[in-house]
Order: sequence, then C-alpha cells, then structure tokens
Amino acid sequence: MKSWVSQAIHKIEADFNRSSDTHLIPLSIPALPQIQLYFKDESTHPTGSLKHRLARSLFLYGLCNGWIDEGSTIIEASSGSTAVSEAYFARLLGLPFVAVMPRGTSAEKIRSIEFYGGRCHLVDDPATIYAESARLAKETNGHYMDQFTYAERATDWRGNNNIADTIFKQMAYEPNPEPRWIVCGAGTGGTSATFGRYVRYQQLDTKICVVDPDNSVFYESYYSGRTDCQCEGGSGVEGIGRPRVEPSFIPSVIDKVIRVPNVASYAAIHFLEEVLGRKCGGSTGTNLFGVCELASEMVRRGEEGAIVTLICDDGSRYLNSYYDARWLANQGHDIAPWLERYRRFFYDGQWQVGG
Repeated sequence: MKSWVSQAIHKIEADFNRSSDTHLIPLSIPALPQIQLYFKDESTHPTGSLKHRLARSLFLYGLCNGWIDEGSTIIEASSGSTAVSEAYFARLLGLPFVAVMPRGTSAEKIRSIEFYGGRCHLVDDPATIYAESARLAKETNGHYMDQFTYAERATDWRGNNNIADTIFKQMAYEPNPEPRWIVCGAGTGGTSATFGRYVRYQQLDTKICVVDPDNSVFYESYYSGRTDCQCEGGSGVEGIGRPRVEPSFIPSVIDKVIRVPNVASYAAIHFLEEVLGRKCGGSTGTNLFGVCELASEMVRRGEEGAIVTLICDDGSRYLNSYYDARWLANQGHDIAPWLERYRRFFYDGQWQVGG
C-alpha cells in the first residue's frame, strides 16, 4: 500500500492532470500595430490566480523534502492569493491550513480561504507575518510553507510545464514568437526568477521587466544593489510589492525594474475592463503600466515585436476596493487623468514616460 506522502503527491498530480493550461490572450494596440501585446490569463486556474502554480509547487516541494506528512498543519504568510491556493491544496490532502495575513487583505480573499476550509490569522503590521507564521508552525508542530524563501527553488525553471515554458509554446505560431519583453510583478520574486532563468537556459533574447508598486523595496534594491532595504506598511497592490527584499527575489536574472504609482495600477484595470471586457486584479494593472513604458521605448527606438504580461487574478476579488469609487476617493486617488492617459496611448500612440 502506498504511503500517505505517495498518495498525496498522486492527488496533486491528478488535480493538475484534470486542468488544461491557461489561455494566452492577444490585445491589439490600435495606434501601434508594430507592437503585439499578449496576456497570459492566470485567473482561470481552479483557485483564480497565478499563485495556483506556486502553491502546487510548494506542496510538492514540502512533501518530497519530508516536511509535510499526514495531519501536518500548514501555515503560510500571505497577502491573500497564495493563501487561497494553498487552502485549496490543503483541503485536497485533508490538512488543516492557517493563513497569516495583513488585516487589510480583501474580504473576498478571506472568504475564499475560508471556503476551502482554511483559517485566517490577521496581523496589524504586514512586516510581522513572517515571525508570526514561524511561531504558529512551532506552536502547532506544523509546517511553515514560507513562499518568500522557497518560491524561486520550488519551481522547475528549466521547463516541466512551468509558466515560462507554456508561454513560449503558446507563442510558437505568433508573428514574433520570441517576445522582446516579459513583464511581471514581484511578491516573492519567484515568477520573475522562473522567467529569467528559463530564457537564459533556453538561450533566448527575451528580457524580463519587473514592475514594482508604491511602498515596496524591489525597485530600490535592484538599482542600489542593497538587500537590506525596508519600508513600513503594505504596497497598496495586493499580491506584489514587499516591505523587505525577499530571499526569492533574484535581481541578476532581471533586466529592468519599473516603479508604478498605485493610482496608475488602479486606473489601468478600469481601462482594461474597457478593452478586454472583464475585470482584472490590481497587479494586472501594474503590469499594464510597465507594458506601456516598454512599448513607448520600443517605438522611440524604431523597434517592433511582442510583449507578454500576465492577468494575475480576477477583479471580482476587489469589488470593494479598486473597483469601488468611494474607496478610491477615500484613498485620495483620482483615476480619471490616468484613464485618459491609457486611452491616448492605445488610440493615439502618445505616452508620457515615467510616473
């Protein structure tokens, strides 16, 4: 008879086998026909976000390392989406799950975690989620997943159906199958590390751009070379931006980091609703700002080619924040000028570089 760990790995692999890959959605920029833009739609995973891939990898990594066994309580520090996905896999394996999250995490994400049987442990200071997770793991004799440390090593960056591998397979029949840029945010840093390592391993010319929201340290760390950068509070865009430089953030495989004002991220998802006909999460808006910056630079240099970015999660998780006019007003954000800025870029090709 198979051991519990063997059965657990089999269940996760069976769950993966039941899922098809996520779509690659083209979005034309009418004013710039020489630039092809694509969105990898990670919101269609069973738990609704890019973090489904990470959670699956983290569970397999923990099981194969002997850290997770029958009855283990799983603890994770998360701003929301990773916790939703890990709660899903914990329920699949019949394991208790506790998410340690900032108190400002959206109510929709908290409900999703609880839907999968997880428990939410909220803290006032986002910087304390690490120590609190470690404390709870010790108290319960459980396993602290620690996505911020293990994200970059739990995924097989050489291939094996990771997000980079699937994007390049889906790009094979496009006019420019090797994109000039891939744009993504950084929470753990694991996604940018996977992209960066993959393009180097495959000897591709594609460059990797990380977009970083307000009140996050990755931009400063990348350009200063410091790993001790810190800030207080949350980034304002759930899922990306951190108050410290996470161990999984690998700057040497990244080619550029762009700072993005939060109001620009919020406006971008309202614009995307106009042109895609659907709501996306805030980090997708941050990605769009980076796309506009890079596309405008390509135009100035007389370049043409493709840019690929991500739809990280579904906007229905943010109906009471980024999509709520009263919330935006209370936060002091006027998205109207930014909405107009995106429209001018898409339809007239005009873009003011920088925030």
